[in-house]
Amino acid sequence: MSLTCYIIDDEPLAIEVIESHVSKIDGLEVKATFQNAIKAFQELRNNSVDVLFLDIQMPKLTGIEFLRTLKNPPKVIFTTAYREYALEGFDLDVIDYLLKPVSFERFLKAVNKVFDVLAPQASTPAYSDSNEEHHYVFVPSDKKNVKICLDEILYIESKRDYILIKTENKQVSTYQTITYMEDRLPGDQFLRVHRSFIINLKKIESWSKNEVELSEATIPIGRTYKREALKRLGESSEVL
Repeated sequence: MSLTCYIIDDEPLAIEVIESHVSKIDGLEVKATFQNAIKAFQELRNNSVDVLFLDIQMPKLTGIEFLRTLKNPPKVIFTTAYREYALEGFDLDVIDYLLKPVSFERFLKAVNKVFDVLAPQASTPAYSDSNEEHHYVFVPSDKKNVKICLDEILYIESKRDYILIKTENKQVSTYQTITYMEDRLPGDQFLRVHRSFIINLKKIESWSKNEVELSEATIPIGRTYKREALKRLGESSEVL
């Protein structure tokens, strides 16, 4: 499922930043951009989109005033340089509130919220039936959805703007956050051991209090995750 969006901002550079971020995400498309809310209002009378990236401080009609004029508005993500409008924005039931300059990582987090609301089946990796030999997920990568068997995953690594899924036979990059993937993988098989790493417990060859070895990779155990990670690693060792 593909979602469409309008970008409404009186600053051309700000529009370019959001357009650049959108272009990196499979399943999200910019339908049009506007430098004032009045033109966008006229367009929305005849056409619909799924998401608005809406600036707040604009001449003639602010983003908040504009949103209040819409009877059935799309999902809205505010983009603004002014933190003080956050509370009022959330009172209008917006999806998220992004402060400029908008980083891609923060932008991606907001977009994932939209997908969770509007297209949960499209945004959530699809698992196979439980009676199949291998469970799997589909992840968006390079304008297509790539099938990855869970049992073949060695680890998942965060690369700031994207994540890298390393399997026994390949590696796949996808513009998701590592936390987004962590929430959607089976917790009895996968473990977050570091802010940048999720490991497959079935692929562990050895471990210590500071690191885990998986095939040819050595994964560090982060301080924040150490207590829970060592507990889980100990439990998995007892099972084996």
